[in-house]
Amino acid sequence: MIERLEMFIALASERHFGRAAAACGVTQPTLSSAIRQLEESLGVQLVWRGSRFQGLTPEGQRVLEWARRIVADTRAMRAEMRVARRGLSGNLRLGVIPTALAMVADLTGPFCARHPDVRVAILSRSSAEILAQIEALEIDAGITYLEGEPLGRVEAVPLYRERHMLLVSAESATARRAEVGWADLAGEPLCLLTSDMQNRRIVDRHLAAADAAGPAPRLESNSIVALVSHVAQGGWSSVLPGRMAELFTADARLRAVPIAGADHSVGLITAPRSPHTPLLEALIGAARTLGAAQDQ
Repeated sequence: MIERLEMFIALASERHFGRAAAACGVTQPTLSSAIRQLEESLGVQLVWRGSRFQGLTPEGQRVLEWARRIVADTRAMRAEMRVARRGLSGNLRLGVIPTALAMVADLTGPFCARHPDVRVAILSRSSAEILAQIEALEIDAGITYLEGEPLGRVEAVPLYRERHMLLVSAESATARRAEVGWADLAGEPLCLLTSDMQNRRIVDRHLAAADAAGPAPRLESNSIVALVSHVAQGGWSSVLPGRMAELFTADARLRAVPIAGADHSVGLITAPRSPHTPLLEALIGAARTLGAAQDQ
């Protein structure tokens, strides 16, 4: 039954029989047969079928909620028994918003040092993708903003407060300033993250509150590296979190100028399940330790 539920979850996520089968490491006929057997055992139709996948039936949507709970609990049980046999080990998938990638090593570095048999995959994801993938069991936890936009039903552990900096060319007149306000950005040639990134929406709100919104930036990217490369060439400025900006100021062509104003809480989020897997419990403990150290 568990294997069938896992295949059903994969089908709901991939929305394609062939891709779901590949994700599960089985053939498409095997997956299709498992879904039909699941329907027969439950006595309901789960999937609208035609020449291709056409979505889940209302009953399928409800079964998906149960399937995610059952599979998550089963994985947690198996992980706990594995720990009882040979200690903490396994794979941990962590989704991280791009603007937090500069600090993630503060969490995962000590965590990996303490648990050498654990493998961690750090995946760059938008805040919306993190929420969706935690719900779909595609990642185990996420690092994202805790304020400003709804998180839904998650458990959250604050890690640090994010402050913004204006990244400019070292030759810019702004580079000589000790600090700027959001209103000062009205005259800057900004290149910013795309609007599907929550950091960009935060920046837009600050600019609007300071009456500094102006026209849309002439250059946008979902890659911080692309933004920084344009600033380094001169003629552009960008807004980045402080830790991220500091990574790039080793380049003599760049300066990071603090922006006065509000900061924002960034933290670890997980699905609200109890008990968590031992791996996830250990990560949550490490997050609490890091968050407490940041508050001191």
